[in-house]
Amino acid sequence: MRTLSKHSTAVLLAPLLAVALICAVVPATAASREEIDAQVREALQSLFRDNPSARELADKASGMLVFPNIIKAGLGIGGEFGEGELLVGEHTVAYYNIASASIGLQLGAQKESVAILFMTADSLAKFRESQSWNAGIDGSIAIATLGAGKELDTEFTRKPIIGFVYSNRGLMLNLTLEGSKITRVEK
Repeated sequence: MRTLSKHSTAVLLAPLLAVALICAVVPATAASREEIDAQVREALQSLFRDNPSARELADKASGMLVFPNIIKAGLGIGGEFGEGELLVGEHTVAYYNIASASIGLQLGAQKESVAILFMTADSLAKFRESQSWNAGIDGSIAIATLGAGKELDTEFTRKPIIGFVYSNRGLMLNLTLEGSKITRVEK
């Protein structure tokens, strides 16, 4: 009988540990409409309080997709999951989830919020027409970063789709939504 080396055992156990970590962090049941609505309101208050430029852009946007609690976890193999809603004006028009998987050097878990602003009617229409939308493939999202004066670059604000990735500590750096799959769900 052949025995596995410590390295082989670690390689085989890493995916199992990653799945266990994600399952431990992500709630087992989907949130209700009311829970998502309340979490979205809280996440937007946090974003607008910490970043007045985000409020100005949101007021000009044709629609806004908000995921208040995205959980990212990984141990070699990682993933993310969150639920949110699409707002047009101040009205919720649909609910969505976001998910992705990744392989590479990663360890740990974090929680973040994401607001995706559709700045043109065309970008919003294309998003709403799809049942499933892949960031970076179906639409390129310009991720907001603040300059030295804590203002957004003027060129950046002309993009058709703008994303804010943030936590309760403000905007997060070096993050991407590339490869994330956003799917409409019935609530």
